[in-house]
Amino acid sequence: MQNTPQNLPHPSDIESLFRYQVISIILAQEQMGQLRPQAVKSVADMVHATLDNVMKKVSPRTLYRWLAAFEAHGFAGLQSAQRSHTPDSVVIPENVSNFIKQEKIADPQASVPELIRRAKESGLTGPEQSIHRATVWRSLKRMAVDTSRSKARKDRDCRRFSFPHRMDMVMCDGKHFRAGVARLRRVALFFIDDASRVVLDVKVGTTENTQLFLNGLYLTLVHHGLMTTLFVDNGSGFIAHDAIDVLRNLNILFIHGTAGYPQGRGKIERFNRTASDQMLRLLDGNPDIDPDCASLELRLRHYLHGQYNHTPHESLDGMTPWSRFVGDPKPMRPYRHAEALHPAFILKKQRSVSNDHVISFNGIHYEAPRGLAGTKIILHHNALDDSVEIFHQNRMVRLTPLDAHTNARDKRAKNVSPCDQIAPQNITKTSTQMAFDRDHRPIVGADGGFPIPQNSSKINQENFEP
Repeated sequence: MQNTPQNLPHPSDIESLFRYQVISIILAQEQMGQLRPQAVKSVADMVHATLDNVMKKVSPRTLYRWLAAFEAHGFAGLQSAQRSHTPDSVVIPENVSNFIKQEKIADPQASVPELIRRAKESGLTGPEQSIHRATVWRSLKRMAVDTSRSKARKDRDCRRFSFPHRMDMVMCDGKHFRAGVARLRRVALFFIDDASRVVLDVKVGTTENTQLFLNGLYLTLVHHGLMTTLFVDNGSGFIAHDAIDVLRNLNILFIHGTAGYPQGRGKIERFNRTASDQMLRLLDGNPDIDPDCASLELRLRHYLHGQYNHTPHESLDGMTPWSRFVGDPKPMRPYRHAEALHPAFILKKQRSVSNDHVISFNGIHYEAPRGLAGTKIILHHNALDDSVEIFHQNRMVRLTPLDAHTNARDKRAKNVSPCDQIAPQNITKTSTQMAFDRDHRPIVGADGGFPIPQNSSKINQENFEP
């Protein structure tokens, strides 16, 4: 059945993408046959890396709440409610808030209950007045006071995993190597099926970035269909906001493997060693190798589809990865047309247009059409080719990067007044024009004969009198 993304929502915030990343682990474990309480407990014991590279834990109660919201409303249920910003607190008096802030800055090791007790001892709060410590903690966060404590030991569930059917889990990892006589740096992104060990596709580039990863994902989806879960490492191109947003549009569960997690990367590292021994190491310094990315991609794809996928694998009891893949009874979920994938890779971003019709996006300035100065518009960012379009005057308009040097030499457009826009034929004749037409009429009339003589002007009389 074709799964075509439709009605894609507006851009998501960082917190909602992190929530989607966490519940993806729970849903993936449930597909392996694990009960939800067990899956929730194991995920609650983990320390998760946020999109801002901050390690944090999530309580089981919060996980159940996120799962219920996701199952009821989809990704929209994971988005945070928009609230107005409060500088300190609407519950704690201003003098108490200032006192707690000064004490916390002076003594960073003081706990929140200790700060509340100090406020009581100072007479700022009465004996019957009760302030909850959670309220004080939120007030300190709003006032940008550091409330962090020493990091706890990272207790993670590092058990090995293996999925039973093809396309249940696809692993993606980048392998850096050098190619050609100039030993140019290249990186190959391999997409490996967990159950069969088949390498589905490969994408070669100069750096490991989001666009390279999404183009490789696009080719994998076109050739093999939709996977259920995608496992990636902690590379910058994999955990970028755009990459997670595309996976969410495709309804693909996303698992981000952290550093120091060999149990989740064992199959990938074993394949990397095999690929390096049989192929990649032979490209370094070889004068017969074209270092162009497309040429290297063709070589690697020939090696994978012609040799590696058809070589017996020890972990598959002597079966080849390809025979294990095609012999799996689970049906595939292919896309009938490549165009059906395009909407999922179009990400909507809201941006403001400056007074000189410039839009800043991903560190690049784009020129906007005239008339949009000072407004907010929705950008349609194509994550595959990194192009940017907007909907303007009932059609999609592709924006071009700002060329300041060309603008310095180009002539400025002139504002045309309403009087200048009147067609010449609609202008009535002035007295001067009427006098000229009378004195310099055509010799032959409209019927071909001579017109009736009329009184000439003084100029003609002066010219023709004897």
